[in-house]
This record gives sequence, structure tokens and C-alpha cells, in this order.
Amino acid sequence: MNPHILKYEGYHPSGKVYSGKVSLSSLHKSARNKVIEIGGKKYQIKGCAGQGGFAQVFKAYVNSNPDDVVALKIQKPAFPWEFYMYRQLDKRIPEKERSSFGFAHRLHLYSDYSILVSDYLSHGTLQDAINSNVVIGGFMEEPDNLLIRYARDDLKEDGFREHTGSWRDQGLCLVDWGRGIDQSLFPAETKFKGDCRTSGFRCIEMQENVPWTFQVDTYDLCVIVHLMLHNSYMEIEKKASSDGGYVYQPKSSLKRYWQVELWKNLFTKLLNFSPSDNHKELLQNLRESFQNYILAIIDFICNIAKTTLDGVG
Repeated sequence: MNPHILKYEGYHPSGKVYSGKVSLSSLHKSARNKVIEIGGKKYQIKGCAGQGGFAQVFKAYVNSNPDDVVALKIQKPAFPWEFYMYRQLDKRIPEKERSSFGFAHRLHLYSDYSILVSDYLSHGTLQDAINSNVVIGGFMEEPDNLLIRYARDDLKEDGFREHTGSWRDQGLCLVDWGRGIDQSLFPAETKFKGDCRTSGFRCIEMQENVPWTFQVDTYDLCVIVHLMLHNSYMEIEKKASSDGGYVYQPKSSLKRYWQVELWKNLFTKLLNFSPSDNHKELLQNLRESFQNYILAIIDFICNIAKTTLDGVG
């Protein structure tokens, strides 16, 4: 762990085991309205907001104040890395974009548990939005997919939470940085080898047991887009290309009335880019292609509205 974490605001280490009146292990069975005391504050648990393979996240009122709501991420064994990653985001993300990447207020680190106190986002996850359509046998409309702004190993649909506010603040917020990789701690051109072992999110390089870098994120972004379009996890196939090589593509077909070229370009570029490619430029170009299309739609609608109003006048 980077020793600078000791100086980060909100970092509260303890060499002792957690010894509060309420056992943290008891929260797995029954948590609602239990109060845990941490760092001089009382947190009233209002329910479980999420549970993964590594931790549980609870919605909590600070000092029983319903207007002061936070998320408590309780993890055993203790895991301070996510707090470190959030402080790196504070340093590296421009202030105007910072609200799209989650925020951690403090970390209480014990010898047996860690408790991360972060913003509570009340509008649910992208997975919730997808599931709400699955339940009624529907799909997210293509314009919804186009208008959602995309901002880690372990990028999944439940790691995106919806948030509202000004136009800039609307869209998705990327949270859950516990399996993120800080590449600044490694020499340039470092590649990684390993398998997240999460069904549906193993990038091509993991499937073929070869080193990876940003493919772990670009592949998972494709999986999320595929879920939004098709309500199903992405399966890929290897097809021969015109230059004698091959390309990876999703098996599912795009509907004819969708913006086929936009989506096809996104999947082709993200599933087949080389580690030597400029990934930032690639993502910027893709983002611009979608933004240009959305702006064209807005202009078209505005022109129709103006023509209609002129006709009425």
C-alpha cells in the first residue's frame, strides 16, 4: 500500500479489532435500524444497498438524521485499497467531472474489518434499470442507451449508479473502485495477467490466457452496452476479416432500425483494439461520434418544433 495513504484526509487506522456494541457480522442477518458507532458518529442502518463477493453496502443515517445519508461499505478482511483509489480520483479527475466517479468521505480501518463511508446515491444502479425492463418483457429504448454517459478490473453494470442534478451531473456515476488498478505505480507499458473469474465479464485476453491492459475495461463496457441493448450478456465470435486476419464481434445481431453503424463501430473498435493503440483517443473519438448523432437529433427536433410553431403563428 502506498504510504501516502497515511496522510490522506479521512483515513482513520486502528491496530485493534472492531469492538463496537453491535457486532458487524450480525448485520448479514438483520441490519435495519441497528446503530453502529464509528469515529464519534452514530450510523443508523436503514437497509442493505448492495452485496458483492467482497463486501456489503448499507444505507445509513448519520446520527439518526434522515437528511444526512451515507453508504457504509463493510468488508472483512480489512481492505483499504478502495479508499486509496478514491483519493487518487480526487487528485486526477477535473472538478467539473468529479461527481461522475463517486466520493469517499472517510475510511475506518480495523485489524479485522474496514468501513468505508461514502456518498449514498439513491436512484439505483444501471442493473436496476435493465432489470426493470426485463421484468415486463421489454428493452431499454435505443435513445436511452445513446443518452447515458459512460464515464477498472471489475467494471460491471452494478458498479454504475444513476445520479441527477444539472445536465452535466445527470447520467451515471461509476462507483466500487475496490478492484481498480493504479497504473502509475507500475512501469510504463506494463501488462497484466490474471482472470477476474466473473462470468460474462472475462475479456478476450483472459479467455485466451494472454496479458491484458485496458482491454479489461473496454470489453466490460461492451458487455454493459450489450446488456442495455439486448437484455443479455454478450457472447463473442471470431470472424475472418477482409485483410486476411480476424475480428471479434458479438454474436447477437443489431436491429435494422437501430443506429447500426454507430453500435457496430463501437463494438468493433473496443473488442479489437491493440495495446499499442492510443486508448484515450479511441474513446474520445467514439464519444464524439455518439455526441454528434445526439446533437443532430436535437437540432432536427428543434427545427420541427420551430416549423410547427411558425405554421401555427
